[in-house]
Amino acid sequence: MAPAPTAVRQIIHLDMDAFYASVEVLDDPSLKGRPVIVGGLAGRGVVSAASYEARKFGVHSAQPMTTARRLCPQGVFLPVRMSRYQDLSRKIFSLFRAFTPLVEPLSIDEAFLDVTASLQLFGPAREIARLIKTRVREETGLTVSAGVAPNKFLAKIASDLEKPDGLTVVPEERIQEFLNPLPIERLWGVGPATRKELRLLRVETIGDLRRLPTALLEQRLGESGRKLAALSRGLDDREVQPVRENKSIGNEETFAADLLDPQVLRKHLLALCHKTARRMRGENFAGRTVTLKVKYHDFTRTTRSQTLEQAVDDGPVLYRIGCELLGKTDAGRRPIRLIGISISQPARASGQLLLFQPLAGGEKRKKINQALDDVCQRYGTRALGPASLMAGREDGT
Repeated sequence: MAPAPTAVRQIIHLDMDAFYASVEVLDDPSLKGRPVIVGGLAGRGVVSAASYEARKFGVHSAQPMTTARRLCPQGVFLPVRMSRYQDLSRKIFSLFRAFTPLVEPLSIDEAFLDVTASLQLFGPAREIARLIKTRVREETGLTVSAGVAPNKFLAKIASDLEKPDGLTVVPEERIQEFLNPLPIERLWGVGPATRKELRLLRVETIGDLRRLPTALLEQRLGESGRKLAALSRGLDDREVQPVRENKSIGNEETFAADLLDPQVLRKHLLALCHKTARRMRGENFAGRTVTLKVKYHDFTRTTRSQTLEQAVDDGPVLYRIGCELLGKTDAGRRPIRLIGISISQPARASGQLLLFQPLAGGEKRKKINQALDDVCQRYGTRALGPASLMAGREDGT
């Protein structure tokens, strides 16, 4: 007896529409229809999100804020309110998981869902995507674009095609018809260098690429040529991998002017470490690997990491390790434009912290941190903090 045919996977890619900017409009309806731009407002800040009205002026994410202001001087420029976005993100992802446990977050506002096993309960994948879109709109007031396809690659492309509030379905029997007319830049891995090489081969669309022999693409592009050949045929066997824990938590700061003074750098690092520690404790998160990121004045960057024996969620511990890592960079010798601290290799926080003298015992430190967090939550993060941030001390305790 022949085995039953394997069911075609049904993958949905969901992407919130201009998420940060849309949240700002949600909270202030007077902004509706106006070009809203969210990001760092300091001299070297970058755009985190732009409303569709702002995008008409050429504003886009990761763009220098100075460029955005020049392109769209009439725009409404707002700072990032990460805690607000995170609160809504948690609610949205909870809605996603009501339809399948197989949810793979890609960012705070984007995810893959494998709904293959949910079809009998909720109906076809198209209907599941429609239900999710409706629930997100009804329960948050926001819109999400969806792509439905037999694999992650196709679903991701599909969700981008009809933004905002779009729904695009790619049936298995129409994969090549869907892909062929799309510009080659839609393929993952086609950057400027690859684009230049493909132009020499007269490749402009995915269909053009598909017609080339895989051996030729491998000869010209190496391993990436083989991968692009597979993508041009709509092939992608990656599974949706649910992730319920943050892989890392961190913060970084871009300075208005390059910094050379090590003491000033340590003061900024201290603030980042305590901010990161508060976020960790707020999410019941502790980690073992501390990573320091430094970007120099010439935009070159370096990272330094240290892995601990036990998980931590304590600001002074992060700061002491961060200072050690800072000493392994060119801080003090080369001007620095950005510094960041993050912690990964998560474990559920349990109060078992890696403690360094002269810190108090773990239980006492835990109670102190809880009291500090309670005050900051009630009165704001500026209400309490390390004395060194106010009085010039550098010990971080």
